[in-house]
Amino acid sequence: MKKISKILIANRGEIALRIIRACKELGIKSVVIFSEADVNGVWVTRADECYPIVGNPIDAYLKYEKIIAIAKKTKCDAIHPGYGFLSENADFARACEESGLIFIGPKPSHIELFGDKIASKVAMKKVGVPVIEGTAEPITDRYKGEKIASEIGFPVIIKAAFGGGGRGMRIVYEAENFSSLFDSAVNEAVKYFGKGDVFIEKYVQNPRHIEVQIVADSHGNVVHLGERDCSIQRRHQKVIEIAPSPRLNPATREKLLDISVDAMKKLGYESVGTVEFLVDESDNIYFIEMNTRVQVEHPVTEMISGIDIIQRMIEIASGDKLRYTQEQISFRGYAIEFRINSEDAQKNFMPTAGVVKKYLTPGGPGVRLDKSLYSGYELPTCYDSMLGKLIVYSLDWDGAVKKAKRALDEFYIEGFATNIPLHREIVRDGEFKDGKFDTSYLDANLQKFNLEAEIHIANEEEKMQKLSEMVKNIKENKLVKLENCFTLY
Repeated sequence: MKKISKILIANRGEIALRIIRACKELGIKSVVIFSEADVNGVWVTRADECYPIVGNPIDAYLKYEKIIAIAKKTKCDAIHPGYGFLSENADFARACEESGLIFIGPKPSHIELFGDKIASKVAMKKVGVPVIEGTAEPITDRYKGEKIASEIGFPVIIKAAFGGGGRGMRIVYEAENFSSLFDSAVNEAVKYFGKGDVFIEKYVQNPRHIEVQIVADSHGNVVHLGERDCSIQRRHQKVIEIAPSPRLNPATREKLLDISVDAMKKLGYESVGTVEFLVDESDNIYFIEMNTRVQVEHPVTEMISGIDIIQRMIEIASGDKLRYTQEQISFRGYAIEFRINSEDAQKNFMPTAGVVKKYLTPGGPGVRLDKSLYSGYELPTCYDSMLGKLIVYSLDWDGAVKKAKRALDEFYIEGFATNIPLHREIVRDGEFKDGKFDTSYLDANLQKFNLEAEIHIANEEEKMQKLSEMVKNIKENKLVKLENCFTLY
């Protein structure tokens, strides 16, 4: 396989900027595409070349025939899909290969396999990975589903067979609610994924959501980069991610890591990927899905391992061997990632939009911010609400929590509501500080957090108003008395 010297990035926002940075360090030229809505995106100016795709702003990142044509015209060697959009589209990966372009990701056959949750569960079970009891093939018939659910025993969970991110997913606790929830899951699956196929499995109540980061080359070498705890989530959408998991039993950790590496070796997997599990209260583990792309939460793994996952992904696509064995990889400390979203927690997490009027970012040792915001930037309303990610690192868990508290208190965005106040409440909560949380944590505490979040919002506005008045006085050559000075946070 030839070396990669120029990459087209088929994505937008912070992940596009993240890939551009990786390319620059590797001496690789970067090309981005952008929609009309993204004409002012900072990543557009940071790439070596940029090309607009006019028309529907969503289609700009989904119509892969145009994307491939631009890659060919600009003499790119490869395409990096980032996450979301086309990142787990086997047809796109195959079309890249047929066009003589390197798809920076796994083989189309693996994308296809793991894109089908039922087929992937069957495949993983064959190679010795424990899975949750459930259907072995997709279904669309409500009555058949009801019979299967009764045989498994309630509660059960209905999941879209060809999607993720919490879409097309419903939990059924009682038999009398099955029909309506089944129809609701199927309808949502059709809306978001184009297919209404679902599968049904036993619902594991209040588990921890643990995932293992895998890196595999095309020479049969597979290593893990430890695990991440993604238990703090809302409506099956991840909100905070942590590496490593603060209270995971060491024996359970070793089992998760070993079976993940072993499974990927047996299945011949290449590139980076994430094997996701549920761990119940008795430390039983169950495979739920495999993500065949770089994860939103990859920075926490980079922080504790020192390994640049995006760069390794590019090098593997070039045909390089892994640079290290498992024994040469060491892990140190704890990292926490907070997804920063433009949404109002006080209004049922309704998406928000507007212009970034004031923008103060955290910094200092152990603080990383992956974002594409800047003062004056107007948020497009047609994309996901995630603005970026705040990542903090410390040598121990207590230090990471304290650093998170400090960094979140420094973070200020004016112009629209964000979920920063909610994150501030979480890091102050006793259960979080003790590392005691599972997938029910956020729902159980949300009302308490929302009520207290209003105080932080009010305080921020008051402080920023004081700051504005102080600047105005200085401009008017008025004396500012010492007692008028204040601490911003």
